[in-house]
Amino acid sequence: MPRFAANLTMMFNEVPFPQRFAAAAKAGFSGVEFLFPYEHAPQDVAGWLRESGLQNVLFNLPPGDWAAGERGIASLPGREDEFRAGVAQAIEYALALGTPRVHMMAGLVPAGADLALHRATYLANLAYAARAVGEHGIELLIEPINGRDMPGYFLVTQAQAHALRVESGEANVKVQMDCYHAQIVEGDLATTLKKNFNGIGHVQIASVPARNEPDDGEVNYPYLYTLLDELGYDGWIGCEYRPRGRTEEGLGWLAAWLQR
Repeated sequence: MPRFAANLTMMFNEVPFPQRFAAAAKAGFSGVEFLFPYEHAPQDVAGWLRESGLQNVLFNLPPGDWAAGERGIASLPGREDEFRAGVAQAIEYALALGTPRVHMMAGLVPAGADLALHRATYLANLAYAARAVGEHGIELLIEPINGRDMPGYFLVTQAQAHALRVESGEANVKVQMDCYHAQIVEGDLATTLKKNFNGIGHVQIASVPARNEPDDGEVNYPYLYTLLDELGYDGWIGCEYRPRGRTEEGLGWLAAWLQR
């Protein structure tokens, strides 16, 4: 049976971030994920998790200047010191929150840039981060993101991500398969899951093309949930979607699945 984690960056936006933990627990979630916890002290976030009886399953390494449009710095030459400081900060939070995995955002590659240099930078940073978090038993995730939502992102396809995972040689590097991004870029989700299953560390869902609740759009998610069970997936499924209305009013899909 799949375990679903609410993404508190995108869901329960009806209330401030600290209150979303209790809202998620009340709605029936036992796990949560979010993009970044860094605006809040680690002990505060840990307290919200503890009070709500929730497990944090995932968050991202610091992404650079998010407000200015940066989307990670792992592939950006000249930002290595900042990247390593971000890894240290993520480890501090992961240890405080009991988080088993963190996601390393790759960053945007400028038009006309030296792609070989960006790739080499990414691989060096990937190896550094994997070893640093691995010392604490933490898994490092990398995620392809579609170019429609994030033009210029370094990592786009599942095949590219798994090739980099293998090339890194680090056992704790896994791919975060967001079905929303994967469907937009390449489709064939079931075959991709089967082919790459041993290298997948986390799964996320949202409708395509609107990125709303996973009970609408072109992807048959109940089929994929069953397939994940058959494959023996014991991880979490992150609900990284934008609710069509109030979050609670759109959770009929979850109740229906859990009642099966």
